[in-house]
Amino acid sequence: MSILISPPVPMAASVEPASPPQSRRFRQIVSYIFALWLISGVYIVQTDQQGLVTQWGRVVEPRVFPGIHYALPWPIDKVYKLKVRELRRRVVGGEIPDTVLGRPASSSEFFSGDQNLLNIRVVAQYSVSNPRDFLFAAQSPDQIVGLAVESELVRRVAHTRVDDILTTQKLAIQSDVLRSAQTVVDSYRTGALLASINIESVSPPPETAEAFRGVAGARSDAFRIVNEADGYANDLVPRARGQADQLLDQAHSYSSGKINRAQGDASHFNAVAAEYSKSPNVTSTRVYLEAMELVLPRLKKLIVDANSNLDLSMIGKQDNSAAPATGPGTEGAPQR
Repeated sequence: MSILISPPVPMAASVEPASPPQSRRFRQIVSYIFALWLISGVYIVQTDQQGLVTQWGRVVEPRVFPGIHYALPWPIDKVYKLKVRELRRRVVGGEIPDTVLGRPASSSEFFSGDQNLLNIRVVAQYSVSNPRDFLFAAQSPDQIVGLAVESELVRRVAHTRVDDILTTQKLAIQSDVLRSAQTVVDSYRTGALLASINIESVSPPPETAEAFRGVAGARSDAFRIVNEADGYANDLVPRARGQADQLLDQAHSYSSGKINRAQGDASHFNAVAAEYSKSPNVTSTRVYLEAMELVLPRLKKLIVDANSNLDLSMIGKQDNSAAPATGPGTEGAPQR
């Protein structure tokens, strides 16, 4: 007796079609996500910033100015924002003291042109001038700026005497280091713009500080003495010049008076000579009388009459007479 066993017939899997409401909900969720993804490309650049946009790692917009902008969402586009107006600080030659952490100030030693050691600390301030170079052209722009400033500071200090560094050459050193360091920074394409170089502290090593203070005191005394001498000279020289001008004016006045008086006497003599040539007797008599008017009042006079008698009564009168004669016929004229 044979028994036929038929193989099991596989049952078809039952597939139920998705309901229409669920399909619409899925599409709506996908569309919302896609819309949010597109909206995420909107970005804002602040007033103190500049932006830079890369697409698949390649720079497509090197400089984006403040405002509302759009870029393709991540991961297609990537937006970088840099504060180009912000001044960044870089300390060269030591560290600034930190009172919170209790860290004291430190500085590095530099050789001056006359082989003296100086502790110098410099603060360099810079800003971002080219966002593309600042982000991608150099690996560490801040470090490059510090090394450039330090190398140029070493070069400049090595060509300057220690006395000049401590007194009058600080501004010149800062200006030279700023200009030369900017050239070095530009050669490395860091995209940084140096704003200022400020020498915060310059001091000798502690072992020689007392000697430096003595030299500085002697220099200040020398400056004080020179200033006092200049002040005395500025007071004395104008006064001497004024006195010299006054003497010159007096000399010119005296000379002019003498010349004018001589010219007047010469003119008077010429006039008298001309009159004398016309009538010698009258002119000589007049001149004689005028001369007597001037001479006789100053002399003691003895009057003798025609009989050669001396009148002694007139002597006292002549002695007591003090007023000079004022014209012809006054006292002193010869009497007969």
